[in-house]
Amino acid sequence: MFKYFEPNKIFSVTSKAPKYVLILFIVVLSIGLVEALILSPEDYKQSHSVRIMYVHVPAAWISLGIFSTITFLSIVGYIFKIRNFFLISKSLAPSGFVFNVIALVTGSIWGKPTWGTWWAWDARITSMLILALFYALYLVAWRIYEDKDKAFKITTIITILGIINVPIIKYSVDWWNTLHQPASINILSKSSIHVSMLFPLMIMTAAFALFSLLIFLMKYNTELIKIKNKGLNRL
Repeated sequence: MFKYFEPNKIFSVTSKAPKYVLILFIVVLSIGLVEALILSPEDYKQSHSVRIMYVHVPAAWISLGIFSTITFLSIVGYIFKIRNFFLISKSLAPSGFVFNVIALVTGSIWGKPTWGTWWAWDARITSMLILALFYALYLVAWRIYEDKDKAFKITTIITILGIINVPIIKYSVDWWNTLHQPASINILSKSSIHVSMLFPLMIMTAAFALFSLLIFLMKYNTELIKIKNKGLNRL
């Protein structure tokens, strides 16, 4: 049903949302930084370097979540010819790519004091690098193919191939003997991370999610403006 939405009606809502999301983001980020940098304890092994976790982990989660969302929207959009799903996917991809890069960079910074090296071809790290390549391919495909139908097809194929890598990222620390530590947070079982660290981690994740939403709204509004400038009333 999204293909029947008029850009003017959608834009009237999404154009007003960024300023409210920005305010909420600043508030949540401020609380998260205080919790992460001041109130949370240092690790008994890693000392203060553990605070990189409050950027690294949320960035990785958001990156994986966005790519999974893009894949779902692309597949459903291609099957049911819902053009708005592709518009949403296209608008989500930049923030997903940015957080993927942040996860790689902070992981490298965290690895230096922990492993003694900036980079190791660890299964988790390597699979995250591969995900970044799929993000890059996805973004490039939208620029290369001017024909929308072809762009829809190519980007859907890229996401289908890329989503295979997501469970590899998740379970790489369980399937192989890697330098990367096992997951400390489990949904179906008790988490090993202490609540004093879990609380700021969740707040920072919420802040990153709001930031990705802000980037999405800005990109999505830009796409809607392009549609309006072309004189189109529907997606």
